[in-house]
Amino acid sequence: MIVTLIVLCEVGFWVLLAAGLGLRYVARKPRLGAAVLLCEPLLEVVLLVVTAVDLKNGAEPDWKHGLAAVYIGFTVGLGHSTITWVDARVAHRFAGGPPPVKPPKYGMARAAHEWRTAGRWAVAAVTATALLQAAVWYVGADGDTGSLRMWQQKMLWVIGINLIIAVGYTVVPKREPKDRVGAGR
Repeated sequence: MIVTLIVLCEVGFWVLLAAGLGLRYVARKPRLGAAVLLCEPLLEVVLLVVTAVDLKNGAEPDWKHGLAAVYIGFTVGLGHSTITWVDARVAHRFAGGPPPVKPPKYGMARAAHEWRTAGRWAVAAVTATALLQAAVWYVGADGDTGSLRMWQQKMLWVIGINLIIAVGYTVVPKREPKDRVGAGR
């Protein structure tokens, strides 16, 4: 049931996003569109409550409960930037908005972009780790929390990989190709 609910939450995220942006730009009802977009966090609240109830009713904690925590964490850390990214493209396509800003490709501007990205992923992973720890405490010492701890380790990997990428772009910034240097200036 938890996996089905996670899938439904993901589908619901995209349905609410499409409905909210459709109302905002196609139907020209920006306030109603914003209200629909603000309903998205309710999906995660439902998933959190159902997961907690499942554990309270004696379900053995397993990978599904961990996945629910990770899904919620990633929505917290990456949901807003995803909505902003899609919103910019829909505004450009349907409302005559400016073209979406592309991330920088070179130099320290790219490094700064990678640090922002790493920060979002870190927020996602830390949120997931905190929810997983809350589940470990909720289950207590008598329950088998190995699968939850395994997810926590994976979240540390997510943070580490993103930090390595950001550090890499900082220490060895990508340089603009020589044939492009000075072009267009």
